[in-house]
Amino acid sequence: MAKTGKRMTEAKKAFADKADLTVEEAVALIKSNAKAKFDQTIEIAMNLGVDPRHADQMVRGKVTLPNGTGKSVRVAVFARGAKADEAKEAGADIVGAEDLMETIQGGTIDFDRCIATPDMMPIVGRLGKVLGPRNLMPNPKVGTVTMDVAEAVKAAKGGEVQFRAEKAGVVHAGIGKLSFDEGKLVENVRAFVDAVSKAKPAGAKGAYMKKVSLSSTMGPGVSVAVGSATGN
Repeated sequence: MAKTGKRMTEAKKAFADKADLTVEEAVALIKSNAKAKFDQTIEIAMNLGVDPRHADQMVRGKVTLPNGTGKSVRVAVFARGAKADEAKEAGADIVGAEDLMETIQGGTIDFDRCIATPDMMPIVGRLGKVLGPRNLMPNPKVGTVTMDVAEAVKAAKGGEVQFRAEKAGVVHAGIGKLSFDEGKLVENVRAFVDAVSKAKPAGAKGAYMKKVSLSSTMGPGVSVAVGSATGN
């Protein structure tokens, strides 16, 4: 514990007085100060000028990162018959219907993405209170309620990231691994920020992107100049 605390103190010193860096500077700083023995995730957090409690200010979408996430994604699919077969052939980890619903109701959620065919939604709908808070509820707006289950599974496995604004108007996501080249991380950051920018809701007023910050799993965050994050 003492060693961990010391590493954090050293990292905080390195990050002291660092603010509004370019994406390139922020990525380089994070990579050079990450000392954990595992391949940490690089995370982005964006403070947006929205109140998602209002329907016309909700921010939600998806983006396929150009260099993937570096994460192995487990995918569950609610489907029957031929569509269930398609999902399995595409690489889905779990496929089912009522049996899958019962497994989830029993407290076992062994997946990172949930996809469903439209006819399965009456069953999936019963899981709203379980899947909703975990941002796992299938939704046609982000392509997880679809008849093209094979494509949805492949997208999930291939680096697609979903995002949704939380109560305080914050959007966060993992955008790559520490082991990625700096250039690839920079590309992923800008692709994610661009997707959030394009998802700006009609009801957003004033400054939309207020703050952008990057961090590693075990490290402190550093703020990034919004203009640099957007490529402007």
